[in-house]
Amino acid sequence: MKQIVLAGPTASGKTELALALARKLDSQIISADSRQVYRQLTTGTAKPEGTWRGGKYIVEGIAYHMVDFLALEQHFDAASFCARAQDIIRTKPDKPFIFAGGTGMYLHAFFVGMDPLPPSQPALRAELTAFAKEKGKAALHARLAQKDPVSAAQIPVGNIQRVMRALEICLLAGQPASELKSGAFGGDFPTDQALLVYLNWDKELLNARIEKRTQSMLEPMAQETRSLLAAGARQDCPALKSLGYPQILQWIDGEISRQEALEKIITLTRQYAKRQRTWFNRYKNALRLDLHKPQDFDTEKLAALIISQYRAEAQRLSSNS
Repeated sequence: MKQIVLAGPTASGKTELALALARKLDSQIISADSRQVYRQLTTGTAKPEGTWRGGKYIVEGIAYHMVDFLALEQHFDAASFCARAQDIIRTKPDKPFIFAGGTGMYLHAFFVGMDPLPPSQPALRAELTAFAKEKGKAALHARLAQKDPVSAAQIPVGNIQRVMRALEICLLAGQPASELKSGAFGGDFPTDQALLVYLNWDKELLNARIEKRTQSMLEPMAQETRSLLAAGARQDCPALKSLGYPQILQWIDGEISRQEALEKIITLTRQYAKRQRTWFNRYKNALRLDLHKPQDFDTEKLAALIISQYRAEAQRLSSNS
């Protein structure tokens, strides 16, 4: 069954549109968001509000998979995503699922394929986390540069998760991560497997949406973080390395002011959105929904347009088979 992939940068409205699509198609949603997987991590990840019923996370009456199931201290990667997603779609082989999210690596791994890299090992990851905590991000990056200068040149010092993963691959495989990666990330998305839809907001509008959302979530995010710490969560656990949470922790610890935390999170989120745009621009055959003004984001009209395109493509595939 051909699926629907709804992609776009953070704050582009993927969840809202995915729910509109699911209602029209009587379908279910699979989140492709590497941060929404964590239980109790809600505000800063913009996880849709839902409840667990019958073993499923339900949002507005719709099953919303791959969210709110992972413990804060656990790691999740593309291989784990692929395995879980495959199990989910087998439950409804006659219905399209809607994949919604901005973690491009997950989507690419599932629909295009991924390089055969060694899986993460908790013990090694804990060792690297402790090293970074004691020596700092720069020292961890320098350690990667010794093992794999190519990867180190491509990964910013501050992106500790990518630095850690590249170093982990080097140590587990016994060779540089850059030599194990094929680099096959260009070209078209496989149209026989899915219709890729991309929400293409004008940059200024998206930046305004990011700023507005960050302002509204700052206080609830701080309250959520304080509650997690009071319940025993470690500041260095994988979940609290998610976008924005390190700055909230700095604010809570008195290292920066509320305004500094706000400005840093807005800047980091805009930078993340830029990286997401760069990632999804590689797929030249995506259905790009250009959004030039707020009124263009009409979920009912956009959902109808996507469904029309999906059915036309499905008909062409059927005729050619």
